[in-house]
Amino acid sequence: MTSQTLSFSGLPQRLIKQELLTAEDAQQAQQQARQERVSLVHQLVSSGKLSARVVANAVAEEFGDPILDLSAFQRDSLIKDLVDPKLITKHHVLPLFRRGSRLFVAVSDPTNLPALEEIRFNTGLNVETIIVEEDKLTHWIDHLESEAEGSAFDDLDDDMGDLDVGPAEEKKDETQSGTDDAPIVRFVNKLLLDAIKGGASDLHFEPYEKTYRVRFRQDGILKTVSKPPINIASKLSARLKVMSRLDISERRVPQDGRIKLKISKTRAIDFRVNTCPTLFGEKIVLRILDPESAKMGIEALGYDEDQKQMYLDALHKPQGMILVTGPTGSGKTVSLYTGVNILNTPERNISTAEDPVEINLEGINQVNVNPKQGMDFSAALRAFLRQDPDVILVGEIRDLETANIAVKAAQTGHMVLSTLHTNSAPETLTRLRNMGVPSFNIATSVVLIIAQRLARRLCEHCKNVVDVPQQSLLEMGFTEEDIGTGFTVYGPQGCDKCTNGYKGRVGIYEVVKITDGIARIIMEEGNSIQIADQCRKEGFNDLHRSGLVKVMHGVTSLEEVNRVTSGH
Repeated sequence: MTSQTLSFSGLPQRLIKQELLTAEDAQQAQQQARQERVSLVHQLVSSGKLSARVVANAVAEEFGDPILDLSAFQRDSLIKDLVDPKLITKHHVLPLFRRGSRLFVAVSDPTNLPALEEIRFNTGLNVETIIVEEDKLTHWIDHLESEAEGSAFDDLDDDMGDLDVGPAEEKKDETQSGTDDAPIVRFVNKLLLDAIKGGASDLHFEPYEKTYRVRFRQDGILKTVSKPPINIASKLSARLKVMSRLDISERRVPQDGRIKLKISKTRAIDFRVNTCPTLFGEKIVLRILDPESAKMGIEALGYDEDQKQMYLDALHKPQGMILVTGPTGSGKTVSLYTGVNILNTPERNISTAEDPVEINLEGINQVNVNPKQGMDFSAALRAFLRQDPDVILVGEIRDLETANIAVKAAQTGHMVLSTLHTNSAPETLTRLRNMGVPSFNIATSVVLIIAQRLARRLCEHCKNVVDVPQQSLLEMGFTEEDIGTGFTVYGPQGCDKCTNGYKGRVGIYEVVKITDGIARIIMEEGNSIQIADQCRKEGFNDLHRSGLVKVMHGVTSLEEVNRVTSGH
């Protein structure tokens, strides 16, 4: 035996004696286990230095305990409800069976004496250890955890009686409701609150053949937050549909609903709910609608100073049309509501037609369109025009009839705000023409177009400097003048205060005022490329250029700008 071997004792010494480990490997494993605060057995197996079987045999020989192959043990024979499941997970032990006053537990590391003592204290039984392989023990404990979670949900009656709780607006304080004792209710409530605290914009409840997944969209990116047991899929959808006042017996067609969640005496959050039948159940998506987002002010949206001024000037014109464009989830609604909020004074009559109304605003007449009952956007617009309006908000211009009525309203003394699903300001103008709106009417009614995207904002606590060659900067769209300013490019790093180096989002905008030059091209039926060239000549930044400005100011990263403005 070498002097080096003598410096070890217990399991490491035995492993070295049996030439299963070198002294250096043993020392390294011990250090690593201390750093990671895990047992030496776990470290040896998880690192791949030794197989779980070899380690279990060595442990049994060293401590004189019997050894058991868990794969040969009948799962139904496990003793249940004697040891708190939290202790099983915390101490990584598995109660196997009881003989009188003795409790036999499976362990991979019998040196964890505090764990054995806590189990003895909680059960009042003498604890005896049986050595098992680390990987099999982990598998069994994980399986027990999954079973425990599933059984907690299964305790609910199949008739959903315990879940028959109305929407939050009907309850004085849902957090103190007796129904909160039900696991499904607590689970759903926790997800809703977690989504709000985490700044999520959407929640996705998704059933698959053998799994169930819950995802949040945070800062524009979807990430998985929970994988509950598949056997509660129908109960989860039923709970959400009850909260949304939807028909829980109808699972064949999509449904739309709404949830109001009171999170304090002064603040409530609305969720727009949509269900959609899929192959293995109903997928349910919740959009978080925070009324505070419409009241945060134009300064918080991320407009450059000249862009903000153009928007404000257009809002205060006596008539005309302001169009906001961009894909779903790009912040169009918040931009529109911010503008409407600025105009919301006692002197103005403001009406909105939306599908559906997303944010309730005091002092504004809001209408939910319902095409099935004949109340589409065009019908709502016609009704508004007979009610002495000053400002009209149309949720979306989808067809020629709505476009024509909106254009005529903008030409006859009304301020009209609306959205289109196009990628850029120039494309918006050509889309209207393709719909059938005469070029002259477009040129004389539209006063401002805002195309926008939402980019993730770099975390102020951990963003780091990125060295980008000058040639690469030029290829990405920066000018020699930009580079001459000596700006610093930052990139994401990641810390405990952010998600992968990003925290929150900021708007990137292309704001185009319809000037005489642009109006002339429209009336000459020029295409979007010609309009875009004229916009550049008149100094209007496109989306990509606006994103580069955000990079120069250290607000976001080059990768993020390229992600949200690629092709623009």
